[in-house]
Amino acid sequence: MPPPAVGVVTAAKRPVSAGVTFVGRVQAVNKVDLVARVEGFLKQRAYTEGQEVKAGDLLFVLEKDTYQAAVDQAQANLASAQANAENARQQADRARELVRSQNIPQSTVDEREAAEKSTAAAVQQNQAALEQAQINLGYTEIRAPFDGRVGISNFSVGALVGPSSGALATIVSQDPIYVTFPVSDRFILDVQQATGTGRVEPQDVVVRLMLANGSQYPQVGKIDFTDVKVDQNTDTLTVRAVFPNPDRTLTDGQYARVTAERKTPVESLVIPQRAILTDQTGNYVLVVGEGDKAAARHITTGASQGADVVVQQGLNDGDVVIVDGVQKVRPGQQVNPAPTTQPADPAQGAAPAQPAGK
Repeated sequence: MPPPAVGVVTAAKRPVSAGVTFVGRVQAVNKVDLVARVEGFLKQRAYTEGQEVKAGDLLFVLEKDTYQAAVDQAQANLASAQANAENARQQADRARELVRSQNIPQSTVDEREAAEKSTAAAVQQNQAALEQAQINLGYTEIRAPFDGRVGISNFSVGALVGPSSGALATIVSQDPIYVTFPVSDRFILDVQQATGTGRVEPQDVVVRLMLANGSQYPQVGKIDFTDVKVDQNTDTLTVRAVFPNPDRTLTDGQYARVTAERKTPVESLVIPQRAILTDQTGNYVLVVGEGDKAAARHITTGASQGADVVVQQGLNDGDVVIVDGVQKVRPGQQVNPAPTTQPADPAQGAAPAQPAGK
């Protein structure tokens, strides 16, 4: 029987951005439950549910009549207090003039000065009451605290609402947006030790997202926060990345797969994943050696790169690896190798493998 025909590639180094995948959740940067700060009947809902709004846009209006009346009453009380204070001041000034000529006793002056201070304090008290009434009147209008999207309204127009009624609606910001994901404490220690510096700089890491439908999110994120303590229940540390969200593709609470990669690619030896076989001792590949004979090489693999995988140990740059037809070859068997080309993976930027040379 002639030697079996096999497809081979040459193991070669190329720039690789080593990445690790985690499970993450999308989280809004800002999220607020809108609550009525004063009690009253809901008069108007000034937005469409699900609408995007700007900071300061009017969202809800409560009936103002009661609070406007309180403002008017406070203004009247303040005016009366100011008139009394002015009269007390004039009386005190007159008393101070008369006591110089000894036309009135000093006790009268003391009484009028005390009345002057008392009426001045009443002015301040009524001024504070007016400001409080104006604040309460302002609370009858509920406005957006930031740019974002407002959800469903929990109350209909005409309902009696107040501080104890709960949220009228929820507003969440859209752009930018966070993605949080748990990272095991052991993995973080391994990475820190591998860097040689004992730490990982966030600016050296690029974060990518794979959405629930398998599509790649086009925007690239960056790590902006790492939690200060490890969760004792899961032995994980929460890491947060921030992503641009101009098209509103990401929504608060959404599931996503997170891949953290080195920003600067590292030269690594890469072979096609389909060349890897497994036995009781681990992973191995078949290489074409002298006399076109197949030989087994046990390898240690690293991160996957699309259809490729990084080989950390067991192969050398330039080794000819059997990719196609590995199932019909045994170590020591002579083969008829022919170059094959590995399809590129656009998502990972994988380049075609180099053709083998006999």
